[in-house]
Amino acid sequence: MRFHRFFLTLAWALAMPVFSQTSEPQPVNAADCKAQEAVLERDMALARSRGQMLRRGQLGEQLDALLARCKSIAPAQGREARIEKLEQEIRTLRSELERAEEQLRSLKSESP
Repeated sequence: MRFHRFFLTLAWALAMPVFSQTSEPQPVNAADCKAQEAVLERDMALARSRGQMLRRGQLGEQLDALLARCKSIAPAQGREARIEKLEQEIRTLRSELERAEEQLRSLKSESP
């Protein structure tokens, strides 16, 4: 009996780090949120098709928690995304302006 307890204790000690590492990775940005959301939705659809309603409910709770975490990330990422989008738009407009000014110079230099 003592030998059996030793193996149970050893197995438990070795399994503890595995249990602690099974948590889902936390999303870092909006892309991570979307990717994890897509995985959960796919798993929910699979569980629904297999009739695993308890599993589907658990996945739904995980999805709700993920959306709550992602909601806190969204404002900071949203602001950064808007800034980047505006900077890109400014670069595009400047290049179009330079091209139009070059066309204007070429037309003026052609004088009939």
